[in-house]
Amino acid sequence: MAAKIGIALSGGGVKGFAHLGVLKALAEKGIEADVLAGVSAGAIVGSFIAAGKQPAEVMELINESDFFDFAKLSIPDRGIFTLDNMTKNLEKSLGVKNFADLKIPFYVGAANIEKARMEYFSKGDLIKIIQASSSIPVLFSPVEINGDLYVDGGLFENLPVNPLLNRCDKIIAVNVMPVNLEEKIESITDIAVRTFQLKTLVKAMELRKKADIYIEPTGIAKYNILNTKYSQELFDLGYNYSKNLEIEI
Repeated sequence: MAAKIGIALSGGGVKGFAHLGVLKALAEKGIEADVLAGVSAGAIVGSFIAAGKQPAEVMELINESDFFDFAKLSIPDRGIFTLDNMTKNLEKSLGVKNFADLKIPFYVGAANIEKARMEYFSKGDLIKIIQASSSIPVLFSPVEINGDLYVDGGLFENLPVNPLLNRCDKIIAVNVMPVNLEEKIESITDIAVRTFQLKTLVKAMELRKKADIYIEPTGIAKYNILNTKYSQELFDLGYNYSKNLEIEI
């Protein structure tokens, strides 16, 4: 009997394009997810895969609609930007609105800032929960779900391995957000991003140890998580790194 495989996809903003390259390389090795978990960019990418789409197809869909060009200025209330543009594109491109419509079991992590805890969702309004999971604090407005406010799941667990424990035989964790300490900090946006990234480091090693296989494409740290210019480069980076890995399942 084949091993049941779980794949955890980290947050990482625009660097989520690298997830697609990694997943394409894994598929070519005959490795595909039976269960998926995602946070932030990993939740966006994971939703497409869970809906039954192939990585190359997802890459095309996202590029066509400037998918990760999600920031729209808002009146400074709870965030500098909103994710309304991203969620509209997601709903249109994904063709699925609820977790129940997905073909692969999928867990999306978001941080409940009312109750100061990480929560994983596997049912309900998929688009709204992905928006919550992708809302980097301060930069993006939090999302209200069931009366509580939620932000980017990376605040507590940027590598979402926990919902996969005891649900599969092998867990593959893909991290696309190592911190680049050499990146210049020049704006309030840069400060918010760096502060958030440093927070993700707190539990990074602990979460990494829970995975059977850990993938972090070499060279990915140098890319800014909000710079949309390098989508193909990031896809290729994830693909080329992963296709050369020897993975035993």
